This record gives sequence, structure tokens and C-alpha cells, in this order.
Amino acid sequence: MTIAEFIRECVLRPRLKEAGCLVVYDADRRYREQCFDLAADKVRVVDAAESSIESREAALLALREVGQPKAPLEGVLIYVPSRRPETEEQKQADPFALYAECGAVFPQDDGDEYLSLCLRARPDHATEIRQVFAGSSAGPTFAVIDAIGGGVSWPQLRATLKVESGREILAALLAPNAAQAEALKGQEGWVQEARDFLRATLAMTVKTRGKTWAALADELWRYVLFSEFVFDLPGALPDTLKGVPHAPMEARPIVEEVCDRLRSDPRARAVYIERAEAIEAELNLSELCGAIDDLGERDTFPFEERTFLRTAIKGVTSNDTDAARRVLARHKNSVWRGKGESQAQWELVRAGLSLVEACEDYERQLPDHARSQADLLDFYLGSLREADRLQREFEQAVGDFLDQHGLMHEVISQARARYRRLAEKVQGVFVKHVETAGWPPTGRMANADAFDRLVADRLKESGRKVAYLMVDALRYELGVALEKLLAEDGPVELQAAYAQLPTITLVGMASLLPGANAKLTLALENESLIPKLAGAPVGNVNQRMDAFRRRLGDRFDEMVLNDFVRGKAKIAETVDLLVLRSTEIDSHLESNPETTLSLIPGTLKLIRVALHKLRGMGFKEAVIVTDHGFFLNAQAEAGDVCVKPQGKWPVNAHDRMMLGEGAADSHSLVVSAEKVGIRGDFAQVAMPRSMAPYRSGHLYFHGGASLAEAVVPLLIARLDAAEQPELRKVNVELSYKSGAKRITTRVPVLEVILVSEDIFSQGMSVEILLEAQDSKGNVVGEPRPGGDVNPATRTVTLMSGQRKQIALRMEPDFEGKFSVKALNPTTLASYCSLNLETDYTV
Repeated sequence: MTIAEFIRECVLRPRLKEAGCLVVYDADRRYREQCFDLAADKVRVVDAAESSIESREAALLALREVGQPKAPLEGVLIYVPSRRPETEEQKQADPFALYAECGAVFPQDDGDEYLSLCLRARPDHATEIRQVFAGSSAGPTFAVIDAIGGGVSWPQLRATLKVESGREILAALLAPNAAQAEALKGQEGWVQEARDFLRATLAMTVKTRGKTWAALADELWRYVLFSEFVFDLPGALPDTLKGVPHAPMEARPIVEEVCDRLRSDPRARAVYIERAEAIEAELNLSELCGAIDDLGERDTFPFEERTFLRTAIKGVTSNDTDAARRVLARHKNSVWRGKGESQAQWELVRAGLSLVEACEDYERQLPDHARSQADLLDFYLGSLREADRLQREFEQAVGDFLDQHGLMHEVISQARARYRRLAEKVQGVFVKHVETAGWPPTGRMANADAFDRLVADRLKESGRKVAYLMVDALRYELGVALEKLLAEDGPVELQAAYAQLPTITLVGMASLLPGANAKLTLALENESLIPKLAGAPVGNVNQRMDAFRRRLGDRFDEMVLNDFVRGKAKIAETVDLLVLRSTEIDSHLESNPETTLSLIPGTLKLIRVALHKLRGMGFKEAVIVTDHGFFLNAQAEAGDVCVKPQGKWPVNAHDRMMLGEGAADSHSLVVSAEKVGIRGDFAQVAMPRSMAPYRSGHLYFHGGASLAEAVVPLLIARLDAAEQPELRKVNVELSYKSGAKRITTRVPVLEVILVSEDIFSQGMSVEILLEAQDSKGNVVGEPRPGGDVNPATRTVTLMSGQRKQIALRMEPDFEGKFSVKALNPTTLASYCSLNLETDYTV
């Protein structure tokens, strides 16, 4: 089809047929012939070149005939040899603007420019077309455009590769699929045609004399990727790179489109990464361009991504958070984030930026919520607790990232400093209110009331089975995350409760026993703190469980949460109260808080699976409680301690609270034990006015009075919902590097897709849990949190047909064969698995 035929048949005729009236403005008189070729019995063409008055009258009469029952006209085309009016004033002066408003107009927008029309008509020759336009101020004639390519349609390439457009040919020459690669190997006739094709589309002169695809591909990849890099570079190339062949600027659209296609196509992405890394090393781009500050918008090569990363880091550390946010948004889907190590870097910057921004926002809001203890507590429950969540996720990202080059040091320092400043300001307000109003807050649920108010009444109903989950160190923001997780499976209610002081496991777990609010006391025996319930010691697990047995007899049973989930639980028919105990969060953080934050989601996962199991065993409710929260003191500095007040303090609770007698000072608040809800052998309580402990070295602490330590969640999950949602068939697919079976990094990136099998599954979303398991079922790898991975639960949510790249973090001491499983997070049933093997040395 000639360019004239294309304009007439593909642009003007369809527009006239749809609108019934078309005004063509043609100041260059380029389209006159095409307009008059449309004249026919049912199409009237009015020429406005001769007389404006007569043509207006002719147009009006013709328009009146459109749609008439007798010999109706199907359309009126008005040819106006002048420029299209743009402004309202110009339209008022143009006698034909009215017809354009009633119908359609040409040219309508930039897509109707002569160059755009030529590119649409001859997409395979875009570079040549742009070149002839660049050499002609008035634009080339139709004959020149028709002569481009000489009618070549690349028949051998199309037949060999089984594609149609020039862009598809170019993409297939760069990254052929298996069938295309086999066809290229089996034939030679396409080689010369490919040379001609590349000369026409990219102005590329192929230098290799080889007649194989491999020889051509090496040169083509370097030409295309380096061309994109040059097009995107705002400044000049270094002198040493000016001789490297690249496409002319006219080829920019096709180069960028093909590169985008390769980076976004899951089947070509791994090939792209491999090629780009090799070309970067071959051309020494990292060293030669390392001094260039502005590399443009695209990260063709991996060293560019590192440059953009440094820009984002600078935005965080210089308080230019808008600049950092722009970089993060721009590179959210970068191909280089498909590498696990790269994902970890960007996730750390994102987490740090989110924490900094949140702290600044909450610090501005704090004065409006500091007037009373109730105001401050409501502020914390409503939004301020998000700062704790963001800090936990940030510290988790820090623990997951090995910063060998010190690249993230400033981001880490900045984020920690901002959180520290907010925490200290909040603590100052909190302590003042504790001094005046006491603890626990009046009119709110004390943790010591939890059993009597939420469980005891339920057990009065015969046969009503209730589970009581006593989870150590489940602070409030984790309770919020758990509520969202459990709400996927049934009704759940979250309340705030206020922990018994001092906020340590010994006391906190005792406060969750029956009758604790009235009968719990703290005694000093043999220089040790002993909690007692109605005079009986309840300082260890056996003693606390005996308190339940004395009250409920054979209606009570208990076990460790993990044993219940992993084992075959045998619960007697007489049991109405089942206590499940979990100490994982507290024990992990006590031992190594810097690296074990990542284990917290495992406890939340166990709780979810336990509730599913309890539902199947006939339990009606599950009440989830905790003894205390915690504070992550990662921002602590040398000498960051609180001076102990003068006096006699025989009990020091985790260096955050002391029991005994003494005098207050500027560093510590000293109040009567009764004022903060402590009964027993102690007259007074001392606590730091700041978030510093009484001894240095604590990265994870609890024991004192702060929002993070003393405000805790309490959840009630209904397990007897009338109907459970019907489980649809879920088809999940896992792949690694286009079918590779060996991983060469401890942070492999897998692709996960939720396959859409029919129209009924459209719009469906599924939450999945990914685990790498060895032959014995031990977990040896889990998703790295952040981005598409929920940091609190380590789950991934997929919409039907959606693909996501998920980085796994393998255990550092594991090597050998393993399988990656996509699991139902509620039942741990497997949707699919992928068998892999490590190819690195531990």
C-alpha cells in the first residue's frame, strides 16, 4: 500500500464514515488528491480553495442532505487549504470551524502529522523515514516515502521467525525463543536479509562475517544496548567511547521500544541481564562513565542502576525525600531489581525513606495529641504505632543486607536518628502522664483482666471450646498485622490492652492467669522477683499451667504452639480450654535481635495455621494475648544509658525498671508501686524518663513503661463462622531463570504467576506462602520481605494472570538439593513446587 493509499483508506475514509462530516485542513496542499479521490455518489467533497462564500453554501446544502431518506449522502468532506485553527479566536474567524465541531477534523492531533502518518504506514522503516524527514525542511514527497525499502518485506525473516512486524523481527534476532533459535540454526538464507533489515531499521552496518545467529547476536546486542544508553545520556559521551558504533537519533523510538520489550518479557529478562552485564564489562562503562552524575532516565546497564541508587541515598540523607521518592518510583520495576542483591539494596532505601518520612510526620502531629494520657494512647493506637512497624521493617531490611562497601551506612544512620528523636519526644510525654495518671490507664482493659473478662464467661457455657494463645512479646503493631492476616480466614476483633509492670515475661505471663487482677502480687524471695497468684508462686511455666488446672481440672489442656501445629494434636473430648504457648519472638530477639527479626513472621504464620486447625477441632473462639511488647534500641550509641537513681533497688527488671525504694532525679521517675499497679513487697518503682536502659548494650529491651513495651494487642478470633468461603482451584506456577535448575547466588529471584484458567477466575486474588525446603521438610529459604512480600507475614498476593519476581534468602550454611513450594498460608497445602539445587560453596 502506498503512503497516499494509506492516508486515504486508513485515515480519512474511516474518520469520514464515522463522523458523517470531515473538515480537512491542508496548508501545504499535500492531501488534496486523496480528499477528492473520496468523492462518490454518496460522498460530497466541497473545495474551499475557490470561494469561501460559495463553499460555505455548498457545505451547508450538502450537510442537509446527509441522512435524508431520498438519495441520502453518507458524508461530506470539506477541503480547506489553510492551517487548522487552534485558539478560540481563530475558530471564530474560520467559517468552517462549525463543521469541524459537528463532525471530525484532520489533522486532529500529533498523530496526524505527516511524519507520524508515514511511520504508521511503514513501521519497519522508521529510521530511514526519520532520516529523510531530517534532510527535508518541507517534508519528503509521497514518491520518496514509497521508495524507501524498495517494497522489501523481509520474507525470509518473517517465515523463519514466524513474526510479522519489524519490531518483532528485531526482538527475535536479539532473544529468540526455542523454536526461533532452532530455525535460525537450520537455515542460512536469512543472514543477508537480516543485514539489509538492520541497515534499514537501525542504520546498522553489520561487521561480522559470520553466518550464524550467535555471531550476529553479539554485535547486535552491543549496538542496540549502547544505542539506548547514548540516546538517554543527557551530556556528551566520554572521548574513549565516541568510536563505539550506535544508531542515529532517528532510530531512538524503535531501540527504546525493543529494549523495553526485552526487559519486561519474563522469557527474555534473564538473557537481557546476562548480555548487559557482559557488554558493560567489555566496554568498561562503569569506570569510563563513573564520573557522570546524570545518566538520564533509563538504566540500560547495571552500573547505571547503582548510580540511581546513590541518588536515592543522597535524597534520604540530605532530607530531600521528594527526590528520593521520585527515584524509587521511577525504578520500581527496573530489570536490575530482578537480582536478589539489588532488591535488598533498594528495599533498604525504601524502608529507610518510609521511616524518615513517617517520623517527621508524627513528630509534627505529636503536640496535638499530648494533652492527656488518653489523647496520647489514642494517637498511638490510631497511627503512631505505624512508626514502630516501619522501624521494625527497616531493621529487618538492615539485618538482611550485608553492606560490604558501606554504601548504606548514611541511610541507616539517618533513619535510626530520626526514629530515635521521635521515640524520645514521645517517651517524654508518656512518662509525664504516667507520673500524674498512673498505670494501667483508668477505664481501659488491663492485661490482668484479660482472662476473667474474655475467657471465663465463655467457659461457663457447657461444651464451648475456647483456645487461649499466650504469645510472648507480641507488641501492638504486630497485633495489627496479625489481625489483617487472620481476617482473611474469618471474623477477628483487635483490642488494646495495657500490660502489667514491669513488662517482663515473668510478670506479664502471670498477669494473664485467672483472677490476676485481684490476686497477683510480686514478692522478693532470695533476692529474686517472684510473682504469686493468691499466694501461690507462678514464676515458671509449670506453675502457671497448674493455676489453670486447679480451676478447670480435666476441662483444661496445654501445649507449645509449634508442637500443636507441626504434630498430631490429641485433645481429650473433655477439654474446653486449650492453652497454646509461644516464646519464639522473645527468645529470638533476646538472643540476637540484629539478625532474628526476620523470624517473627514465622510465629504469625504458626498462629494462623493453628486457628485453622482449631476450627476443624470444633473450637468456637481463640483469644490471643501477650505478656509485653518491646522496643528495638538499634540506634543506641556508646554511653547511651540512664544513671541509676539513689536508693535501695533489689530488683532490676531488664535494666528498664527497678523495684525498691529511692529518690527521683532528672534521669529517673520514681513513683509508688501502687500508682503503677504493682502490689506486693515493693514500695516504689524507678524508671528512666528516656528510652535509654540502665545498662548499655541492650539492642532489644522490655521491662519498662513505654508505649512500645506496655501497650499490647488482644485479639478474639471467631472460629465458628457460619460458612467458610469456597476454595477455588488455584493454579500457581514457579520458574527460575527460564528453566534453570541451579542457583548461583544465595538470593535467587523466582518468578511466580497465578494462572488464569477461565473467565470465572478473572479478578481473583490469592495469597501464597513461599518456602524453600530441603529433603526433610526443613525450611532453608524464605522470601526477602518488602516490595511484593508482606514484611509481617512473608506472604505474596497475586491477581489472576499476574507475574511477580520474588527474591528468596537462602540459609547461609545450606547447600544441596531443595524444592521451592507455593503453599496455602492457612492450611500449608502445596499449590506447586519447583526442584532446584545450589551451585555455590558454603
